[in-house]
Amino acid sequence: MQRRSFLKKAGMGMVAGTAAVGAPALAQENPSIKWRMASSFPRSLPALFGTSEKFVNYVKEASGGQFVIDVFPAGEIVPALQVMDAVSNGTVQCGHTCGYYYFGKSPAYCFDTAVPFGLTARQMMAWILEGNGKTLLRELFDPINIVNFPLGNTGVQMGGWYRKEINSLEDLKGLKMRTSGFAGEVLARMGVIPQQIAGGDIYPSLEKGTLDAVEFVGPYDDEKLGFNKVAKYYYYPGFWEGGPQVSAYMNKDEFAKLPKNYQAIVEAASMYATANMLAVYDAHNAGALRRLIAGGAVLKEFPKEVLDAGFKESVQLYKEFSDKDPMFKKIHDDYMAFRDDLVPWFNLVEGSYTRYLAYAIAQSRKA
Repeated sequence: MQRRSFLKKAGMGMVAGTAAVGAPALAQENPSIKWRMASSFPRSLPALFGTSEKFVNYVKEASGGQFVIDVFPAGEIVPALQVMDAVSNGTVQCGHTCGYYYFGKSPAYCFDTAVPFGLTARQMMAWILEGNGKTLLRELFDPINIVNFPLGNTGVQMGGWYRKEINSLEDLKGLKMRTSGFAGEVLARMGVIPQQIAGGDIYPSLEKGTLDAVEFVGPYDDEKLGFNKVAKYYYYPGFWEGGPQVSAYMNKDEFAKLPKNYQAIVEAASMYATANMLAVYDAHNAGALRRLIAGGAVLKEFPKEVLDAGFKESVQLYKEFSDKDPMFKKIHDDYMAFRDDLVPWFNLVEGSYTRYLAYAIAQSRKA
């Protein structure tokens, strides 16, 4: 009995000892870390702001609750259009924003989101994952102490809301329009007076007449923001945003401190949240568009004259920036070569399939 009692106690001691060793090892592998994420988007936009929430929830769950990132909407820590700076200088460890908001710092940042007549959402992800996109963008952001990850995509956007019809290129002249970055430069050459305004401030500006037109995302967001109440003409396509990627920017120094498994969790979370944002827009844009039209919105396609002028001005601007900025040229040349290689394939199968299916569905409804 004494021998058995001794062995039992000894065994329990070994288990306790193992637990004592294992617990610190596990804690060391999954340390408790708390970050802050500043967003460029208000809570009122569930697809955009909600994507950052899905991202941080994934990170928390995958780390067993050890890696927690608190998300703050636009304006709570820094203004909407200062998120990149806040991440770069370490005010926050990470941010959720769009590269083209920082066009004034470098036009090359726009390749991280969208450029006129650029890649669609699927093409953008192909460039990032299978092309040279990830490598080139990491090189672009490295000097400002940022590691970038995709964190959403809206898919091709609408061309915006206008108080008056756009029947020709002449109708764009003098138009005060909310638009961002590269698109603003192209549209300015077409006669538009671009205004860069954060999402939460657009409606008041349009309502007061400070703006004549506004482009934001598409029906799902535009319906919530109520643009149709003050500008009834709704144009497509948004040729300056074929597949705008939203991004997570990580402070490079802080990201380097993370354990390797946390870094892997961040990357996995970014892919999950990116796919989810696109699914939200794809699922809800169609219904929102039907409701907007039923409420009086007038759907219009841009005249070919406008699209042709936009393409011409875009190509010229790309050349001008490439001549001045070697990094811009390096990314541009790779990005556009990738686009030019993919577009014929997409046009052949995706375009023909969608066009026929739309025709067939319309015919069946008439029967």
